Amino acid sequence: MSSAIPPRAELPAITLVLGGARSGKSRYAERLIKTAAAHGTYCATAEPGDAEMAARIAAHRARRGDFWRTIEAPVGLAETIVAEAAPDRPLLVDCLTLWLSNLLLAEKPIEAEIAALHAALRDAAGPVVLVANEVGMGLVPETPLGRRFRDAAGWLNQEIAALADRVVFIAAGLPLVLKDSAPKTPSPPFSGEREGPGAARREGEVGIGERSGIPHLTPSLSAPRGGEGDSGGD
Repeated sequence: MSSAIPPRAELPAITLVLGGARSGKSRYAERLIKTAAAHGTYCATAEPGDAEMAARIAAHRARRGDFWRTIEAPVGLAETIVAEAAPDRPLLVDCLTLWLSNLLLAEKPIEAEIAALHAALRDAAGPVVLVANEVGMGLVPETPLGRRFRDAAGWLNQEIAALADRVVFIAAGLPLVLKDSAPKTPSPPFSGEREGPGAARREGEVGIGERSGIPHLTPSLSAPRGGEGDSGGD
């Protein structure tokens, strides 16, 4: 069946796309921007620390194509958002979790960096889509640094989710809307989604000819800070 998407779907000011490793979150975030604009800016936070990571980054660049202008920002994310967000060129940040890891390894002041990010997003001149890993659903890390990273990632996700107009959780390539305070516009489907005459589209619809049974969720309340910790794009 056709997977065509109506062009120029409107993006809210801030969108957060969460998910586990290889969940499809990066592809989903890219597709959001491709349906809304003629060009996009890709803010990549990964650093090629070894040959395997360098190969991952090269594969990502090759897949993205000419639609994107890529900017490397392993640490200076707030400054990049201020400089690059534009109404006619949405900014994709992929991903927040690697950015946080870079900050920890560089021994940067985490709370100050997150506050600067919050301010940059609040005042951004154009739409921003941010990708982040959900790292708090697995085993407790064995090391103090691992536990600190897991906790900080959870706090960061809560902070950005509270600020965002739309929050989407991706699992097994399927989107589940957790929060949507933006004007209602269609989210991009994946290739297996039902479309065409008589197939009423809604958030959460999956499969071919069948609905998921998952209703559109109302915005959730932001939880207080509390401890709960493979990054890599999808």
